[in-house]
Amino acid sequence: MAAQSDDWPPELEMHGAADADLGSGSGSGSDSPDLLLARFLGHLANERQVSPHTHGNYRRDLGRISRWRLEQGILAWSDLRDEAIRRYIATRHRNGIGGRTLARELSALRTFFDFLLRERLVAHNPARGLRAPKSPRRLPGSLDADTLSALLDTDTAVAAGATANGGAAGQGDADPGGASPGEASIDTDPLALRDTAMVELFYSSGLRLAELISIDARDIDPADAMLTLVGKGAKTRRVPVGRLALRAIATWLRVRSLLAAPDEPALFVSSRGRRIHPRTVQVRLKQWAQQRGAGRHLHPHLLRHSFATHLLESSGDLRAVQELLGHADIATTQVYTHLDFQHLAQVYDQAHPRARKRR
Repeated sequence: MAAQSDDWPPELEMHGAADADLGSGSGSGSDSPDLLLARFLGHLANERQVSPHTHGNYRRDLGRISRWRLEQGILAWSDLRDEAIRRYIATRHRNGIGGRTLARELSALRTFFDFLLRERLVAHNPARGLRAPKSPRRLPGSLDADTLSALLDTDTAVAAGATANGGAAGQGDADPGGASPGEASIDTDPLALRDTAMVELFYSSGLRLAELISIDARDIDPADAMLTLVGKGAKTRRVPVGRLALRAIATWLRVRSLLAAPDEPALFVSSRGRRIHPRTVQVRLKQWAQQRGAGRHLHPHLLRHSFATHLLESSGDLRAVQELLGHADIATTQVYTHLDFQHLAQVYDQAHPRARKRR
């Protein structure tokens, strides 16, 4: 189950009730700007059942556009034209807002107007066909295979390293800022065993953070070494789980009952016995790497990208990597994964008929 958004009240998360701040606007009735936006947010929550994170992005982006619209004297959504939207995008871009953020805002506006068109509340979609300025894509880094293997093969952590971040005794990971002083041995402490299992699974199967925390214990089939999970867009896929990841998970499962509440289905739980929170995973991974002297910040996306990079460098099979990552479009995989120039040059020298070295 996805974690609830910190800045979105539970009653609105579940029911999409009207929010007085969402659209500003002073009108009343079914066509007032604030009620139109509230109706759309209700549609997202109840009909499309988007995640709290996605719901929050729509709320913030459309709320920002609505406030700008009113500042420009455009009192009704039906009066918004493409020229005004272009001015909005240009103003935001001049203020340093990147292309990806602006593309997300345009996408939210297009989706909102598609909803209004469906409800016959507007005559056209002014955001249709508009594009955000392009911004350079930043490729995430990756750990080389030897470095990552060395970290995963470490069996123990120094007690001082476990407490270097100021964790208080007896808190476990309820306080994500640190670990308790008793976490000296990675092969005996339940939380440390859990953390190692999470790292192994991230790297073994290239999971997103949201995918990892959503896994239930029953979702892994150790006989087939496969994991069934729900990815972006509520799409279900099956991914393989490596031998060493299965071993780490089996070790964690032997002690999981020491932490997990009796009725908790989640594979990974916190020290409080419930499904682990995304922020806890992020902080614990950082701590896990620090204990082993990684020398850099370790986070879920770095492990996912390392998985994709290493797999692509070894196999060269972009389609397979696309399926394993759960990308709907192979263009996403082409941007997300990269081969270093040396590897590309080697492939070229070995494969191209006009580049092969004479023997």
